[in-house]
Amino acid sequence: MVNRTGGTVMADVKVNYKNILVPVDGSKEAEAALDRAIKVAKQNGADTNLHILHVIDTRSFQNVTDFRTTMVEQVAGTAKKTLDAYLQKAKDAGVENVDYSIEYGSPKDVIATQAPAKYAIDLIMIGATGLNAIERLLIGSVTEFVTRVSTVDTLIVRHTSEDDE
Repeated sequence: MVNRTGGTVMADVKVNYKNILVPVDGSKEAEAALDRAIKVAKQNGADTNLHILHVIDTRSFQNVTDFRTTMVEQVAGTAKKTLDAYLQKAKDAGVENVDYSIEYGSPKDVIATQAPAKYAIDLIMIGATGLNAIERLLIGSVTEFVTRVSTVDTLIVRHTSEDDE
């Protein structure tokens, strides 16, 4: 099929992804990605696995020596509460195979390479932007890095005002 500009367009290509990774950081964009991932997981059938991932960036704790362990535990505890809610949301929507993990390290590396290998991921569904605007300005966005480096299909989900309705 050829579109009006002369480019080739694929028609009715349906890919059935079985292991979907959705990284979350509490942003609206990440929640929009989670919502879309839940829909895709349901559409692809009961044998589809949805893995929700939160990465605690341990680099931000490197300069804090005395309170490092306590701070990481507090951040992990907050993340666990959020992930428990996301897990329940997916289950309530009818996703049968859903789990989550909290990983530690560089979000870029964990999302782009480590988690896909560890969980046999064939699709990453990620929000267009996350919470950390300073990192985005200084060293580039996690989403941009994942789309450039990951060897699995990656879908960027944009948050729209319709998502709030």
